[in-house]
Parts: sequence; C-alpha cells; structure tokens
Amino acid sequence: MMEKNARIYVAGHRGMVGSAIVRELERQGYTNIITRTHKELDLCRQEDVEKFFADEKPEYVFLAAAKVGGIVANSEALADFMYFNMILEMNVIHSAYENGCKKLEFLGSSCIYPRLAPQPMPESCLLTSELEKTNEAYALAKISGLKYCEFLNKQYGTDYISVMPTNLYGPNDNYHPTHSHVLPALIRRFHEAKEQNLPYVTCWGDGSPLREFLYVDDLANLCVFLMNNYSGDETVNAGTGKELTIKELTELTAKVIGYTGEIRWDTSKPNGTPRKLLDVSKATALGWTYKTELEDGIRLAYEDFLNNPMRAER
Repeated sequence: MMEKNARIYVAGHRGMVGSAIVRELERQGYTNIITRTHKELDLCRQEDVEKFFADEKPEYVFLAAAKVGGIVANSEALADFMYFNMILEMNVIHSAYENGCKKLEFLGSSCIYPRLAPQPMPESCLLTSELEKTNEAYALAKISGLKYCEFLNKQYGTDYISVMPTNLYGPNDNYHPTHSHVLPALIRRFHEAKEQNLPYVTCWGDGSPLREFLYVDDLANLCVFLMNNYSGDETVNAGTGKELTIKELTELTAKVIGYTGEIRWDTSKPNGTPRKLLDVSKATALGWTYKTELEDGIRLAYEDFLNNPMRAER
C-alpha cells in the first residue's frame, strides 16, 4: 500500500488520464504528488529524465504520458507514434528502475490486442495474431512498454505492473476535429451542428463496429486500486464489460447534446477494428468494478467541454 505521504510521480498529469489520476490521488488523501509539464521536462530526452529521477527519487510512478490520437492521426503519423511513445516510456521505466522506484504502473491501451482477438479479449490473447493496421505503430510501442516492465520484474525482481484501458472519455479530453478519438469527436461535431442548426451530420464508416467505453475517473480509481492491491507480470484490463455499436453511440451522443438532425454515414471511410470488448473478469476478481454508466458519463464530458472551450482547439 502507498503511504499517504509517499513521493508519487504522475507522468502526463495534464492529459485526460494523468489529470484523472491526480484527482483520484488527492481525493484519497495522498499529499506528495510530483508533476512536471512537458516544458519543464521532456520525457523523450533521456538525460533530462535521468536527472529528474535522480533528483526527485519518486517511490511510485503512474506512467500516463503518451502521444495519442484517433484513427486519422494514427494512420497518418505511424513513425511518430512509434518513436515518441517508445522513447518516452523506455526513458521513464528505465530511470525508475535505476533510481529504486518501489512500484511503477504502466498505462497502455486495448489496441495492443490482435485485430481478430477472441471476444471479450482476455489479457492472455496478447501477441497471438496480427494487430489492427490503423494503429499498429502505437500498439507496438505500448506492447514494448508493458513487456519491458515484465522483463524487469523477471530479471531484477521489480514490482512493475500494467493496465490496459478500453476506449476512454471524460474531463480534459482532446476534442481536436481530426486528431481526437470517436466519442470526443462526436461531442464536438454534434455540439457544432446544434449551434449552427445543421440539417445533418456525417459520420465515418457504417456504424457497425462494436465499442466499449470507460469514464476516465473510473479508470483513475482502478489505477490507484491496482497500485495498492495488485502485483504481477500480466497486464490487467480496464473496462466495463459492456459494448454498443458506433451507430448506437452516435445516437446516444446526439440525444445527450440535444441535436435532432439527420445522421448520415460515409461508407468510403474505414470502420477500424470490428469489435473491441475487454474481458474484465480479472479486475472484477480483484474486487473492482466501474461506477459511471455511459449516458451519465457523456453528459459529464459534455459539461466539461462546454465549461472549457479551449479544449476544442487542441
């Protein structure tokens, strides 16, 4: 268990996941949280990361920093997504090991699993067949990070763990028109269509893919729970165990935002992976379950979007 005054470093504290972890740590009474902005510490610069860890000596690390994006960004910047994520995570994990960090938690993504993995996807299906091509570079980087944690545990006896979240959404999300994930993209699109009184909104694909969504504050709660209650080489899936089609998600988002126009589908655009449902029985067996239902979460995310208009510019 982490002591309430333990030195805890949250890498990526300005992002959606990192900021949620900071909120959760503060909510639970942790008082010594270490953060650095990208301007203060570039995690891709090995020498700077090594100096930071040598100076600060964090006892616990939540590695939530990453270069992230939706299907367009992942497809157009394959090399960038692979390079920046691999360099960043290797620098942080290795420096944590070199400086005697008690425990590190690595945040990955459900895209690490094969494109045609068994559904729901158990942690054990990792590396059993090929990845989805549209986010292969990002997935390979994340697989490398979780495997490095596993190999450090096996070779040096460290206590480094990994958690693989499903699709996330919530406060501090990225609402960029082309570089965001599906749910924040829909929130922005329907909000603007409502504001401009547009007669229809066009969405990518045919709406058939199945997806699972987890509210980011629920993930943060799981992250702290796992840091205090789990040790092991195998990753832990983070999700709800529930799924819906992109068409159903689109209609639900339009309903929450109050857009009443037509929804059209551009079938010339890719659907992405046909289904991505996580097997969450491992987290459930450890004693954790999610709290926020999707419609309530979308409403909270939309409120955050309305209260923070600059988020739409990122």
